[in-house]
Amino acid sequence: MQGVLTGFAVIAVVIGVGYVLGLRGHLGPQGREVLTRLAFHVASPALLFTTLATADLSVVFSARLLVTALSTVAVAGAFVAVGVVRGWGVGRTTIGALCSGYVNSGNLGIPIAVYVLGDASLVAPVLLFQLVLVTPVAVTILDLSRGGGERTLWRRLLTPLRNPIALGSLAGVAVAASGLRVPDAVMDPVTLIGNMSVPAVLLAFGIGLCGSTMPLRGVERRPVLLAVALKAVGQPAVAWALASGVFGLRGPQLLDVVVTSALPAAQNLYTYASTYGVGERLARDAILVSTVVSVPVLVGVAAVLG
Repeated sequence: MQGVLTGFAVIAVVIGVGYVLGLRGHLGPQGREVLTRLAFHVASPALLFTTLATADLSVVFSARLLVTALSTVAVAGAFVAVGVVRGWGVGRTTIGALCSGYVNSGNLGIPIAVYVLGDASLVAPVLLFQLVLVTPVAVTILDLSRGGGERTLWRRLLTPLRNPIALGSLAGVAVAASGLRVPDAVMDPVTLIGNMSVPAVLLAFGIGLCGSTMPLRGVERRPVLLAVALKAVGQPAVAWALASGVFGLRGPQLLDVVVTSALPAAQNLYTYASTYGVGERLARDAILVSTVVSVPVLVGVAAVLG
């Protein structure tokens, strides 16, 4: 329980600082936009590169990863199905699908893995799956769904290579797969830049809360409720069913996959929504509400399965 509360406390404090900055206008009227662009175009690609370049890619071949992947696809697919029926649009539906299954495996998942599961590396399969596959696919869809005139097939195929998030992820995987060691003179400044990513995202999120209406109101109420229900209840339930019923996981392994699946939606999804100018309120409200709801869910999961 200590790990759950510690992880959420850290996030809440930084978001609170962002809220105060926005309230007092210390960063000016464009503060949120500047932080969002910094995170998306510079800091996050650097963080993804340094994380993946030194990662052990063999962790992706595990039953835990299959549970994570299948549960993510299940809840994201459910949101997409509803989005298609309701006509929510490609970009908005993509953001909602991400909020339904993209967990906060970094700045929240790591401390919870340490304090609840006893091993920070247990969150690695989720982190790698999201960085290597989910993020590049999602930002490519968002890129292709934007306006901007006709694009040739060649330009569409090269879309991931023009996106900084996807490019940072792919470059990191390439380095890890090749076994090359990046010199410290190169890696150290990139690491330093990457360390700005999480604070910038959280501060921008806090600034975005200033002057905003209460969540679960307006036209985004139903998409937000659906995303939160799928994230906080649907994904851990699917993960538990798959892990115990299909893959036969028990004890600590079962606790691991269910806890990581019960993590709330990641804050960097708000960065994606802001960058592409689609589903911003959906992302903001879904992240905020899922973060609050996930506290009792995580405590309950840890108590029952721990």
